[in-house]
Amino acid sequence: MLSSARRVKVAVAAAGFTSFALLYAPQAVLPQLAGQYRLDPGGAALAVSVATGALAISVLPIAALSEAIGRRPVIIASVVLSSVLGLLLPLVPNYPLLLVLRAIQGVAIAGFPGVATAYLVERLGKTGVAAAVGAMIAGNTIGGMTGRLATGFTAGPFGWRGALYVVAGLSLVCAVVTVVMLPPSPVRAGERQGLRDIGAGLLSAVRRPVLLAQYAVALLAMGSFVALYNAAGFRLTGEPLNLSPAIASLVFVSYALGSVSSATANRLSARLGRRQALVAVLVLTAVGALLTIPDSLPLIVVGFLVLTAAFFAAHSIANSWAAADAPENARGQVGGLYMLMYYLGSSIGGGVGSVVYGRDGWNWLIVAVVVWLGLAVAAVSVGTRVRRQARVLVGS
Repeated sequence: MLSSARRVKVAVAAAGFTSFALLYAPQAVLPQLAGQYRLDPGGAALAVSVATGALAISVLPIAALSEAIGRRPVIIASVVLSSVLGLLLPLVPNYPLLLVLRAIQGVAIAGFPGVATAYLVERLGKTGVAAAVGAMIAGNTIGGMTGRLATGFTAGPFGWRGALYVVAGLSLVCAVVTVVMLPPSPVRAGERQGLRDIGAGLLSAVRRPVLLAQYAVALLAMGSFVALYNAAGFRLTGEPLNLSPAIASLVFVSYALGSVSSATANRLSARLGRRQALVAVLVLTAVGALLTIPDSLPLIVVGFLVLTAAFFAAHSIANSWAAADAPENARGQVGGLYMLMYYLGSSIGGGVGSVVYGRDGWNWLIVAVVVWLGLAVAAVSVGTRVRRQARVLVGS
């Protein structure tokens, strides 16, 4: 028999696999979508951006809903509905309807990332949340990697519709695991928040500069990351590299390294301190992006490995930092705001980055990404400096 803590980890890992495999599965077949529907890279990227944008808009209301009805029902509804929608997605007859269904799927997916961190804090406590969040993000990255690789390798023999069916089937299996394994949240019904409490918690969630810094990291780092991966398929399958879609999709194997770095990021934080560790991995993400500039496949591979590992470490540190510093009356709101900014970054950054790539090429995309990551470093520096100054004033 698995202990309660192990059941939690297995369940959230399965839920993360479902959510992220479904959310980013179309990313590996964006060139095929562009070819079939005669789209430029920016138009094809909407298949990813509309889902992440809908998720971003929905995540905060759903996080607030979880304060009223509990975390587990929201997570269960999320994984089941998003899997069913994944099975329906390949049936749509045209691109506009595909985008509509992707937006609805984004809303359904929002239930898991919007409340997962708050759920883990309630089940495992603040002392165990860093390692738990790292393990959850590791599961998320495996789902994202598997979804992209599955579509990339099966799009050849089955077409992009068949490839999406494969991912939806895998995700449905993991959704069943979540339903069976996920324990209820320990919060009693009498402790649920009313509308006034939810509003007060939301206000608390935006008052602390250190939390605002983590939201900025979520927005800017995720925008940079998705922008690069949205354009990666076009660059690798186009001139001068000319890789096949299946070989090009191997770039997503980099996610395996990301799963390791996210799970071990808390050790780096313990050694360097959260501020220094977060700044270091954000800078390393920019270094990885710069390595992809030359038209050299080995350097591009190394660059994606470095930027992926560093990005997921940054996400793990920022997410667990926000969860640990969240006021007790605003755990759901802080988690919701973090994920709002995270997926808003995915939607806006992914879309803008694809447009920049389509107009000006890879090098200018890297310039944009490095600027965004520099702004994230500045946000961490300013937010934590304000916090330290406040502590000095209180102690004086």
